[in-house]
Amino acid sequence: MNTNDTKKPFSMIREFYLADWFTLANAVCGMGAMYSIMSYLQARDVKHVYFACALVLAAFIFDVLDGRIARWRQKTSVLGRELDSLADVISFGVAPALIAYGCGMQGLFDRIILAAFVACGVSRLARYNVTAEALSQGQNKVKYFEGTPIPTSLLLVMVMFFAAMQGALHESLWLGQVVLGGFILHPLVLLFALSGALMISRIQIPKL
Repeated sequence: MNTNDTKKPFSMIREFYLADWFTLANAVCGMGAMYSIMSYLQARDVKHVYFACALVLAAFIFDVLDGRIARWRQKTSVLGRELDSLADVISFGVAPALIAYGCGMQGLFDRIILAAFVACGVSRLARYNVTAEALSQGQNKVKYFEGTPIPTSLLLVMVMFFAAMQGALHESLWLGQVVLGGFILHPLVLLFALSGALMISRIQIPKL
């Protein structure tokens, strides 16, 4: 074992910048959203859907703040970029997919599309991480995104929020359901398919 490791057991934490703590708060909110939607599946109390959606919104706020703080303090790192991507996968990939599942998109085709949505989000973040330096063109800030950023899934979460407010969950889910080859598909899940496709597209979106 490296003696330096034994002398500095908390060295990684000491390397965190202020922005990194906001990034971790993003991830914690994403986990909270998943806990809330699982509580809904157990208790069927719609307030848990509201909590889940609100926590994704909170994650989005932390995600915006960590970038602004990093630029304000002019302290960024590769560690911070990787933390941001991992947190975004939790809060804007897995959590929205689980919220959709909890709200009633539980057919076989629904599950496949939701899994594909998460895979697209992971792929999009990986592509960003390996191309960020090239996209920045030698500057400190990336000029544009290729494909829609994964936090845009917040729009899908808001759809679920308003559906919950109107009682449009499970059997009452908007657009109903269709049976294909003996398996269920809820057409509303196609919004997740569209979101995933846009994330891995080559569309250039200016970064504000």
